[in-house]
Amino acid sequence: MNFFEQQAQAHRESKKLLFLFALAVLAIGLAVNGCLALIWIWMKGQSLAGPHSFPRGFFFTNTFVCLLLIGGGTLFEMARLKEGGDAVARMAGGRLISPDSSERQERRLLNIVEEMALASGIACPRVYILDEEDAINAFAAGYHQNQAVVAVTRGSLLRLTRDELQGVIGHEFSHILNGDMRMNIKLIGILFGIQMLAGFGQHMMEWGARMGSSRSRDEKGPSFQLVLLAFGAALFVIGYIGIFFGRLIKSAVSRQREFLADASAVQFTRNPEGIGGALRKIGGLTLRNQCGSRINHPNAEQFSHMFLGAARPNLLSGLFATHPPIKVRLERLYGRRVEFLEASEIEEEAVHAVKVDDSEIAVGLAAGDRASGRVAHVPEVVSVGFHPDFGYRQREPLEINEASSQANRVSQCEKPVNIPAEILQAARDPQAASVLVCALVLDRTLAENYQSQIQILRQFLPQQCAFATLLHETLEKMSPVMRLPVLDLAMPALHLLNSEQRRQMLGLLSRLIAADQQISQSEFVLQTIVQRRLSVNAGRDVKVHYHRLAELKEETALLISLMAGVESDRDLARQAYIRAIASMPELGLQREQFVGRESIDFFVVKQALDKFQQLAPLAKPFLIRLMLKASADPLSLESADLLRCVCAALDAPVPEVVSACYAITLPS
Repeated sequence: MNFFEQQAQAHRESKKLLFLFALAVLAIGLAVNGCLALIWIWMKGQSLAGPHSFPRGFFFTNTFVCLLLIGGGTLFEMARLKEGGDAVARMAGGRLISPDSSERQERRLLNIVEEMALASGIACPRVYILDEEDAINAFAAGYHQNQAVVAVTRGSLLRLTRDELQGVIGHEFSHILNGDMRMNIKLIGILFGIQMLAGFGQHMMEWGARMGSSRSRDEKGPSFQLVLLAFGAALFVIGYIGIFFGRLIKSAVSRQREFLADASAVQFTRNPEGIGGALRKIGGLTLRNQCGSRINHPNAEQFSHMFLGAARPNLLSGLFATHPPIKVRLERLYGRRVEFLEASEIEEEAVHAVKVDDSEIAVGLAAGDRASGRVAHVPEVVSVGFHPDFGYRQREPLEINEASSQANRVSQCEKPVNIPAEILQAARDPQAASVLVCALVLDRTLAENYQSQIQILRQFLPQQCAFATLLHETLEKMSPVMRLPVLDLAMPALHLLNSEQRRQMLGLLSRLIAADQQISQSEFVLQTIVQRRLSVNAGRDVKVHYHRLAELKEETALLISLMAGVESDRDLARQAYIRAIASMPELGLQREQFVGRESIDFFVVKQALDKFQQLAPLAKPFLIRLMLKASADPLSLESADLLRCVCAALDAPVPEVVSACYAITLPS
């Protein structure tokens, strides 16, 4: 199952969850009314005489209060989770790691996350550490892949080798890229709403238990204290009935996704011993009645479906388990039974002994393998159904040994390039990263335009103007292939800026781009990516308004024309456009809809991307395929940048042929 099918399935499961939630609320409402009716009869000493024996509005009031508790609890929790992954990580006891941290274990983790982000072509997630957790576990959270966070326990840093930690991060990146995170957050909100009823009942019982009996000897019927205890007990039991069914839903949704994420981790790292070793160590700790993957934080149960391993053991493991058994997961990965491993803390010298040669990005390594005719061995995980191209394949499946033909389309990455240390350092500091973004759009091509940009910097960044020009000089010496990866690496630091600082930075970026009264494609690409990831609306859930690509014919023709227009020759661009639309005649695109490069307005392109963001998940890969069909062969860096920009706007993964254009290494 590819990325877009996963997203479509997530949308279907969301509707199913809402339906089941409504049924659970209905059942709870009926149960509450039934219990309260019995309590009322008990209080009044009446017999079952029918609805007329109850006060007016009795059942309506009960139902309203019940809905208020459940609905209010759900809305309250969803509001708390509005920040997305950062809110979840903090609620789980996480501490945000500064992107420029130099602490040994933290730096190793940050480097791995940066590598995986560059390999997958998404913004680098923010990284949290669960300092108080000695177990081996991790989770990813967020509403969108470019607004994600990754949280790792302290035990994972202490007990896992670099390869194993890389496997764990690969597992979490699969959840990011497969759209699992949004569903996980919705589950948190829904279950919290149902749990509110049980919590309210528990508080009533505690309140009743603390009360003294105020009933006189002459009064008949149960005392107020006894009624309060009975009412609280009824709500408590009914609330936990809702939690029972809610956990069943959560468990059913989570288990299969773990198999997919395990297989994806192997595909990312091309090393089954990575995620396999981590799971074997979890099994070893659990076997010895140690921490295993257990999370001790009070909110662990609430987030249990998000973790790498089972956060809380459960007596009814087959019924409520959010994760498949470790033994079953290992058999899926290795194709045979394997033994568990010791998980003692790794010596500091051993950690230092791990070579940093594998800091070369996985995609760069994979591209090198393909170019040399070698294909990295991937274990048998076909049964899990994961495809590493996320659904961008043509209608007939491509075999692994055909990957070299796609690699031949890449013209820019014969040799991996290294990001200068000073640029990497700037990308990891919030204030320096904002200056770095501005430096990326400075242009010396026209002296007059460059002087205008410098004047703008002196006006709005008087203290940092010299630093911006210094960064620009370093960027000019770099290969242009580094521009967008550097931007991706800067995202965690840029997210540390407050909303006003981000607004000012976006405004300054727009002024610098508009200095020459026009916008180039490279400027549009950079500005679009930055705005999509840092604007006020970044990360918010987007509803589907268009279900088929045919509903956006004009916008589709515009983007195909833009991609075809990367070729300077108008005739070649028209031929590329015709070739692309001919590959999908069912869309009904016409040759006359071709737009020449000189006629393209990037403001109109931005409006088109806004509409494509509201396109149904299963329709998005068709647009990417059409743009690939219209691109030059071999794929130029300018074409790859444009496709990367479109994928960022659509919140879609980058095709492998595009990622292969960015073979980057990080300095040791």
